[in-house]
Amino acid sequence: MKVLLINGSPHDKGCTFTALSEIKKTLESENIEAEIFHIGTNPVRGCIGCGGCAKNNGKCVFNDDVVNEIIEKAKTSDAFVFGSPVHYASPAGALCAVLDRAFYAGSAAFKYKPGAAIVSCRRSGTTAALDCLNKYFTIS
Repeated sequence: MKVLLINGSPHDKGCTFTALSEIKKTLESENIEAEIFHIGTNPVRGCIGCGGCAKNNGKCVFNDDVVNEIIEKAKTSDAFVFGSPVHYASPAGALCAVLDRAFYAGSAAFKYKPGAAIVSCRRSGTTAALDCLNKYFTIS
């Protein structure tokens, strides 16, 4: 079994990474392969609903960021954990843009696979942020 953990924080070694690392350590102690993928800090455009991915073998037509790389990793993954800091009662905007496009273009790679979400929060907004992330799993 292989689990893909996606770090949606702009800080590659921050609190979200620390939480994902604990999950990774637990998974590996059970002989489950786990990989943490950091989405980085480069700009990520949102989905424009062009439908070009349907004509592009399930790949987003925009190939200048991490979305298609995540879709490829998702194809060989059996489960997912998405991690994000809470920004104004929502997950990080870049992570939402990545997941919108990845789930739209590469939905087959995520379908019927279990997922979980974690958020790192200083004040409030955790429930709303978790709800947003969990919808990706329930929709697919």
